[in-house]
Amino acid sequence: MFSSALKSFTSNISANYTIASTPIAVCGAWKVYDGKKKSTGKAVSVFIFERKSLDSQAGGLGPRSSSSSLRKVHDEVIARVKKESNLLARLRHPSILELAEPIEDTRSGGLMFATEPVTASLAGLLQDKDAQEKVGGVAGRPSRFVVQDENGQLQRRELEIDELEIQKGLLQVAQGLEFLHESAGLVHGNLTPDSIYVNAKSDWKIAGLAFAGPPDTSDTPSNIPNISLSEVLYHDPRLPRSLQLNMDYTSPDFVMDSNVSSAADMFSLGLVILALYNSPHTSPLKTNSNVAAYKKIFDSSSSYPSSTNNFLSSRPLPKDLLTGVLPRLITRRPGQRMNAREFQQSQFFDNILVSSIRFLDALPAKSPNEKSQFLRGLPKILDQFPRSVLEKKVLPALLEETKDRELLFIVLQNVFKIVKSLPSGRRVFIDKVIPKLRETFISPKGSTNERDTAKEAGLVIVLENIELIGRSCSGKEFKEDILPILHLGLESHTHSIVDKALNCLPTIMTVLDFSTIKHDVFPVVAAVFSKTSSLGIKIRGLQAFVVLCRGSSSNSEDMVDGLDGAFQSSSHNTKASNNAVLDKYTVQEKIVPLLKAMKTKEPAVMMAALAVFKQVGRIADTDFLATECLPVLWSFSLGPLLDMQQFQEYMKLIKSLSTRIETEQMRKLRELSSNTNTNRNNDLMNVGSTDAFFGSNGNDVGGDDFERLVLGKNASNGTTDMLGDHLRPQPQRSQSSRTTTPVFDWSSSATSKTNHNNTNGVNLKQPHTSNFAQPSSNPSLNTFAALKPTHTPLSAGMGNSLANAFSAMAPMQPSKPSTTQWSTNTTMSSYSQPQPSFPNVAPPQPPKSTSAFSQFSIAPPPVQSRTPMQSQYGNMVNGSSNPSQKTKTGLDAYESLL
Repeated sequence: MFSSALKSFTSNISANYTIASTPIAVCGAWKVYDGKKKSTGKAVSVFIFERKSLDSQAGGLGPRSSSSSLRKVHDEVIARVKKESNLLARLRHPSILELAEPIEDTRSGGLMFATEPVTASLAGLLQDKDAQEKVGGVAGRPSRFVVQDENGQLQRRELEIDELEIQKGLLQVAQGLEFLHESAGLVHGNLTPDSIYVNAKSDWKIAGLAFAGPPDTSDTPSNIPNISLSEVLYHDPRLPRSLQLNMDYTSPDFVMDSNVSSAADMFSLGLVILALYNSPHTSPLKTNSNVAAYKKIFDSSSSYPSSTNNFLSSRPLPKDLLTGVLPRLITRRPGQRMNAREFQQSQFFDNILVSSIRFLDALPAKSPNEKSQFLRGLPKILDQFPRSVLEKKVLPALLEETKDRELLFIVLQNVFKIVKSLPSGRRVFIDKVIPKLRETFISPKGSTNERDTAKEAGLVIVLENIELIGRSCSGKEFKEDILPILHLGLESHTHSIVDKALNCLPTIMTVLDFSTIKHDVFPVVAAVFSKTSSLGIKIRGLQAFVVLCRGSSSNSEDMVDGLDGAFQSSSHNTKASNNAVLDKYTVQEKIVPLLKAMKTKEPAVMMAALAVFKQVGRIADTDFLATECLPVLWSFSLGPLLDMQQFQEYMKLIKSLSTRIETEQMRKLRELSSNTNTNRNNDLMNVGSTDAFFGSNGNDVGGDDFERLVLGKNASNGTTDMLGDHLRPQPQRSQSSRTTTPVFDWSSSATSKTNHNNTNGVNLKQPHTSNFAQPSSNPSLNTFAALKPTHTPLSAGMGNSLANAFSAMAPMQPSKPSTTQWSTNTTMSSYSQPQPSFPNVAPPQPPKSTSAFSQFSIAPPPVQSRTPMQSQYGNMVNGSSNPSQKTKTGLDAYESLL
């Protein structure tokens, strides 16, 4: 019960429709609001009549107006208003305003109903035209007729009252009157500019049927009451004029003859035509809603409109109207007037543009052959149409024909030509064309995409106009609405369509962002390139890769070398290389593998691939170019089908890339060497692990260091434990890691030196100078003869560092323990034991220059009492405890030490 009571207070229209807060127009007693249905989003116009407008009009009449009589008048007005809506619900014709929701009461006691979308009434347009002409375009004067276009520029608002618009509108009104007179059997009775509405398609629609009724001569029974002339001709000052009969457009049949016929509407139509051309745009009859004033006008032939006074028009009238139409409309005798059908056949409408519009209105009923002929000839006259007619009349009619797949190709040709010619083409394309394109080409989810040749023909037109589409769309709109259509072209089985789709890449890259190109465009292009069996598509795919790397598909710019040998590009391509669409990773990991996988060696394909590699050379790293690109380029350049010029093009690129790689690598090496110590000397001998003879600082061991190492002398800089520092055991290296030992010469001359080395408090006297015998063959220093271990105890007085250094040296193992002291004046030159042979040793080469090691000798210490440690040290150097075997074992131990 409560829900039913709530519904009685809630309007169906206000509950189911979203209604704008401000009206777009005031048409007679109605305020017109834009509306939209909540469930479907369909646009409507909501007409609202407010009952309080009646009360405000009667408020100034004082006590003379009784409440009962006033209520009766109000009830008659409400009944008349409801009659208008009820007749609109019963009458269905293209020239009659279409009703969307029937009339109902509002919360405030008023009335409302919904119709198809309208923009204004004809009366409103004429008033705006008068106001615009009065303004006259005065600079700096504010006007509601100055609006902003889509670029933010101020321009005058087009009011669409040009000649073709008038002809088209009058023709539609005449068609509506023909329907009322001949089919519905009604007389409109109040045909004025207020009763003619202009809808969103710029069509003129008849409404305002509050005074409509059957003619007096009608024999057909009707539930619509006849027009009471005594009531409608009486002007009640308690009511708004918009709710009463407008006598300025009334036929003398009503006022002077009291006759209701369809000819009365034709007289009113003649007065409407005069208002369209007059200035101001009003009827030439000025009656002030007074019957006596009306009759006085028709008392004299000079006071009512006629051909002798130019029908009281302040402006010249078109010749066809002046001679053939108005004399047969505005005439005192009803029998001399033309009917609605004859009016449509008059010379006034005999021109190609009006005839085209008439054919366009009847296009759905035409045969396929007639449609095809009309659409093929339409582009020839499109430039002659006013822009407003093209936008609001021709374009919507063409878009309705996109449902016919056989005509899709021709229809879209006309559609894109219209969009291109319109100043507001961007808005029109987004609002009207894009929804039709999606409806036509994008199949619903779950449906199978079967090949349709007619649909593919329309797709070709879309792809050919992709540049216009890109200018008319934002990036978001292009991605959501146009990119799926582009994918259809790329995935098509027709090569010509795929070719056109790939050719669209330069345009779409200016519209879409990087992420969309990388994730939505490139994978599809790569799939087409890898799967196609057509050489033409293969070449177009390679050109697409060039474009995706921000290159020029014309391939007119080549890479050149600078004077310094550095890799450079042409001037206007420099920006392209720095702002590549695809990132470096995609170019290196996606595009180059596709090029490597190509099997065809056709010269055209090879040269197209060369253009891609030029762009890759501008983006990829030098390491990648050296290891991945250059081998492929060399392979492609040696193709058996390339001619000399094509081979030279490949060589030019190879040389350019090689120069770039070389320059970059040299730069890296210079930077690396500048940050590293460059004072390291060349190695004299590189035996296994060089750390055994070079310190941790990496410095080379000079001649003095060498003598201190083998003779045990004190370092000049006071360094102690030289043997411990330089003979510290190192990790063994594999045989393959050892380097070739440099060859050097031994000198027989020596200089006597006597130095004392204090090692951990133990004084070791060095032997006097002795000459080494020059070996007969150069020994290999890569291998040493192993010595058997010894268990000779070290003296407690010997330093720990020296003991650790000797015990840790694996090669220095004496074969027999010995404590025998060296004999006095025993030199190494007296050893007669033959030298051991070493395999794979090159003969010695004479040194090029005398080094610090060219002459030196080792002499045994003088005869004196020796400590056990000293004896042990001598035995280790000589390799034996027997003096008679010093020659052999001493040299072996020395070589082992080295």
